[in-house]
Amino acid sequence: MPVLTVAEWVSFYHKQPERLSAALQQMGKEWHSDDNAWIYLANEQEIDSQVNRLLQEINSGGKKASDFPLFGVPFAIKDNIDVAGMPTSAACPAFTYFPEEDATVVTRLKAAGAIAIGKTNLDQFATGLVGTRSPFGAVANAFNADYVSGGSSSGSASVVARGLVCFSLGTDTAGSGRIPAGFNNIVGLKPTKGWLSTRGVVPACRLNDCVSIFALSVEDAYCVAELAGGYDPLDAYSRSHPKTTPACFNQIPRFAVPDRLEFFGDFQAAVAFERSLTRLTEMGAELVAIDFTAFRELAEQLYQGAWVAERTLAIGAIFHEQPEAMDPQVRAIVAHGLNYSACDAWQAEYTRAELALRINQQLSHFDALVVPTSPTIRTLSEIAEQPVRYNSQFGTYTNFTNLADLSALALPGYFRADGLPAGITLIAPAWQDRALSQFGILWQSTLSQKVGAIGKVLAAATPLVASCRHVRLAVVGAHLRGQPLNSQLTRRAATFVAETHTAADYRLYALANTQPAKPGLVRSRHGQRIVVELWDIPLAHFGEFVAEVLPPLGIGTLTLEDGSTVKGFICEPTALNDATDITAWGGWKAWLARHHRA
Repeated sequence: MPVLTVAEWVSFYHKQPERLSAALQQMGKEWHSDDNAWIYLANEQEIDSQVNRLLQEINSGGKKASDFPLFGVPFAIKDNIDVAGMPTSAACPAFTYFPEEDATVVTRLKAAGAIAIGKTNLDQFATGLVGTRSPFGAVANAFNADYVSGGSSSGSASVVARGLVCFSLGTDTAGSGRIPAGFNNIVGLKPTKGWLSTRGVVPACRLNDCVSIFALSVEDAYCVAELAGGYDPLDAYSRSHPKTTPACFNQIPRFAVPDRLEFFGDFQAAVAFERSLTRLTEMGAELVAIDFTAFRELAEQLYQGAWVAERTLAIGAIFHEQPEAMDPQVRAIVAHGLNYSACDAWQAEYTRAELALRINQQLSHFDALVVPTSPTIRTLSEIAEQPVRYNSQFGTYTNFTNLADLSALALPGYFRADGLPAGITLIAPAWQDRALSQFGILWQSTLSQKVGAIGKVLAAATPLVASCRHVRLAVVGAHLRGQPLNSQLTRRAATFVAETHTAADYRLYALANTQPAKPGLVRSRHGQRIVVELWDIPLAHFGEFVAEVLPPLGIGTLTLEDGSTVKGFICEPTALNDATDITAWGGWKAWLARHHRA
């Protein structure tokens, strides 16, 4: 029985945690050591020790199963990420070591209740987008074994697409967390650099490496990222969230699209992407063609410039001392790093910074850039004939992302006429992971296609829970949409959530001598429901917004009709002495409309 989503797994085993160990052991019997998506599979003892730790915390640690948001959820880990006691090989047997500690992301996921099931295959040292550069064999596409799975996180994508685990960890430097998602009809979240710690990850390019997440649903991918992410003081490249970015896209999303789309003669891929663009338009999005030159030039920098020297440095002694231990294609690529000087490296950084600035300036006018995850797909035999050329083609719409410090979300798209997946990717500035995911949930819900290769459709999607990096604010008057002070919200990246009502114990007054005209909202035992708008404002901008609120208004706590509380506008009682009671109109806009008609 294939695993489906995190929510389905957790809801079942929260109710009967005693069945968890037996279920995982039974699943383990269905995994096969000759399935080359796996490099290492946890044995019964390793699974039981993780389950027993959870059960002990429940039975004697005063916790409940519901205290673990990933209770018992099985997950896989790309074999360049450390799991204590399991070998890490980076798909190079001679490189293998046994770490004593988990990578930070694994530690955090285990603390949330997840169970590490095994280590997955990859392009050696995470060098490649094809999934074929491994001594453990090429991982086949989950839909057609004649085609590549994509890499370098080939095994991690495969086991999710086939329903063997609920989610998996990959890494993404040039697209390794997105290409395999696109080729296997699953979600690939490439987080903002530094959100998920890379401590305990075999580096490819430390300046650009990200831990990525594969899942069947966007909800699962983002949930896992939230639990695995966060500042790591022991990781030199870890970053704290600035709490300045929007919680979601605009109501009418504005997406950039490359002005010249390249599919390398793959007509089926072009048709599938065009269908996805049509669906975005049907969803209300505005699509705008942009000059793609800077993106293309930056993508070329990753392997055709001094940046490849980072890989040479990362691999270390084995490159010089045991050249025969390396995949020939991987070694040939990494060897190019020896051709560059320190001056070349600095020039490469100057070029990167200039192109990244241009890219981020272009994207500042949009919610996101939408691109094909890959412009084409190739068979295993085609890759064998021209491994470098076709690998390069796969990276057309991925290679620039980390160099420009962007976030990205690979989503299932429409299938090609030959039955192979053809995904799309949304790319946005750094720290827009939540906004990408909010829209990704809507996209999956609208598309309503089968996920992975398991032949099932996801259950109805639910919005993400309220963000701890945003303040939910109820506005009642001049800050409403279309009103004169609404720009105080929008220029601070606040986003509209919904229109709703207060609880039934509020009164609304039109204040005298205010410019622009403003209402005052006060609590009263003899009140009624009043229309309000909810907005999510980034936490870092909330203080400066409050500083602009002038007396007699202020910000306090309001109760909504569903009993929940949010921040909202309140009014000093003395301002009501010469105010007009407009409660009967039920809201500020209704009163303005009636007032003007009168």
